Amino acid sequence: MKLTILGSSGGIGGKLRTTSLMIDDDILIDAGTGISILSLAEMEKLQHIFLTHSHLDHIANLPLLIDSIFEKIKRPITVHAQPATIKALKEHIFNWVIWPDFSCLPNAENPVMLFSEMVPGKLVTIDDREFEMIPVNHTVPSVGYYVRQGEKSFAFSGDTTTNDTFWAGLNLREGLDVLIIEVAFPNSQIELSKAAFHYCPSLLASDIVKLEHTPRIYISHPKPGQEKMIEAELKACGVCDEFICLQGDESFTV
Repeated sequence: MKLTILGSSGGIGGKLRTTSLMIDDDILIDAGTGISILSLAEMEKLQHIFLTHSHLDHIANLPLLIDSIFEKIKRPITVHAQPATIKALKEHIFNWVIWPDFSCLPNAENPVMLFSEMVPGKLVTIDDREFEMIPVNHTVPSVGYYVRQGEKSFAFSGDTTTNDTFWAGLNLREGLDVLIIEVAFPNSQIELSKAAFHYCPSLLASDIVKLEHTPRIYISHPKPGQEKMIEAELKACGVCDEFICLQGDESFTV
């Protein structure tokens, strides 16, 4: 699998863009402002979008994506998400007040966008790539994803804080090559981290010892301006021997 990090920040500013990961050239995990670096031709290749949760930084560019390529969509783009996330999108985004409801445009029989309910434990296979939700701990119903193609796999935490479900879920899998895990705040904001249900370095250090695999570790979702402090504190906490803090617009093969 080719994995492209379109956006990995917890905010915007300059080159910072919010969460969106592209798998090969046809699948997204989350639809934050990172989508904006794609050309129209690249957008037209997208067929599936897997959402971790309903927060704006993870869905902000979904309405604009569908609108931008509306006339080029030959078959519906499928949005995979938990029922609660789909409900939030229908009620608060695709509601004809904030944005048109593309799940019934140009008509209900031939929409450009489909919602597909997905729950933890359900396996969705697209070609030979398998996607499975794993529950995490955030302020709204949220999941991470475990993605496998053949013998290669990666996991993405989405937004979360201290939990057992994500780590236990990963430990059930036979292998894990890459882990992308969020760290939003530095340790000086640990109370904010707990209130917002995000990791800071010390909270992640306490949790990651639960993981029985030894994947390459990438850090995502730092709040703008906090990146260097978070990186230094992760090193001081001894989270792992090596990790890479994502900047956005990186590509690598899993």
